[in-house]
Amino acid sequence: MSYLLVADDNEDMRLMLRDLFRASGHEVAVACDGLEVLAALKEREPDLVVLDNSMPNMTGLEVCRRIKENPFTARIPVLMLTAQSGVENKVEGFTAGADEYLAKPFDPRELRARVQALLRLVQREGDRNPTSQLPGGRAIDAEIMRRVDRGESFAVCYLDLDNFKPFADTFGFAIADEVIRGLGAAIREVSTEVNGPANRDFVGHIGGDDFIIVTHLERARRFTELCAVRCREVVARAVGGDAAVRGSYLGADRDGHQREFPLASVSAAVMSVTPANWVSLASLGQRAAEAKRGAKQQGPGGLLFEEG
Repeated sequence: MSYLLVADDNEDMRLMLRDLFRASGHEVAVACDGLEVLAALKEREPDLVVLDNSMPNMTGLEVCRRIKENPFTARIPVLMLTAQSGVENKVEGFTAGADEYLAKPFDPRELRARVQALLRLVQREGDRNPTSQLPGGRAIDAEIMRRVDRGESFAVCYLDLDNFKPFADTFGFAIADEVIRGLGAAIREVSTEVNGPANRDFVGHIGGDDFIIVTHLERARRFTELCAVRCREVVARAVGGDAAVRGSYLGADRDGHQREFPLASVSAAVMSVTPANWVSLASLGQRAAEAKRGAKQQGPGGLLFEEG
C-alpha cells in the first residue's frame, strides 16, 4: 500500500480522487491548496503527489517547482491534473518538474494506471542511481535518519554541477553521462582520501547532476573543495581538445542565444545537522535548496556553509 497526497480546491473532486485511490488500496491524504500540500510534506513524505494546477494561494505548477527543487522531496513523483489540455500547458507542467500530466475530464481507469506506473518506477529506481550506481532516493533518507535516530551531529554536503544543461546540450548526453559517472567515482575517491580506509562517509546521488555527501562537519570544507577540483579534472578529460584547454565552450543559453560558458564545475552547499536543529527531511531539503541557490549566486564553483 502506498501513501498518496491529493490536492484540489474543488471538494467534490478531492473526495472523488480520495475514494478512487482508497478503493485501489492506497492510503490517501487530501489538501485544498498549495500551502496545505507543502505543510503536509513536512509532516510525512508521500509516495506520490497528485496536484490540480488551478488552486488558490499557490498554483499546482508552483507547488511542483517547490517539491522538485528540494533535494529530499525531488524524487517524489508528481502527477498534474488540469483542465488545460493544450501542448503549451503540458510543456509548462513538465518544465516545472511534473512526472506525468493528465487533462480533465479523465477516465478514472487511466488515472489509476498512470499512478501505478509512477509508483512502480519509483520503487525500481529509488535505491540506486542507474548512471552513477550510487545510492539514491530512499537509501539517502535512511542514512540521514539512521544518524538522526542515534543523536549524531553531522554535515550534509549538497553538490550540483553548474550550467549542466547547456553543457549536455552542447557535448551530448553520452559525454554528460560520462561526467556524472566520473564525478560519482571521484567523490567516492575523495571520501577515502579524506578518511582513509575506515571510511564512514556516505555518498549518494539524488539524480541528474545532484549529489549528497553525509560526513562530519569538520571534514566538510576539505571534502567539498577536493570534490570541486576533481570535478574540473573529470570534465576536462571528458571533453578533451580545445574546450579543455580554454576551460570554456560556446553553447546556447535558456533563450537560445549563443554565448561562452565555463566548463561545468561544482557548486556546493553544506548544512550542519544537530539534534537541536533537526526538524524533518523535508525541512532539511528546504535548507539545502536555499543554500544551493546562495552558493550559485556566488558564481560557478560557489561554496556556501549554512550552519543554522
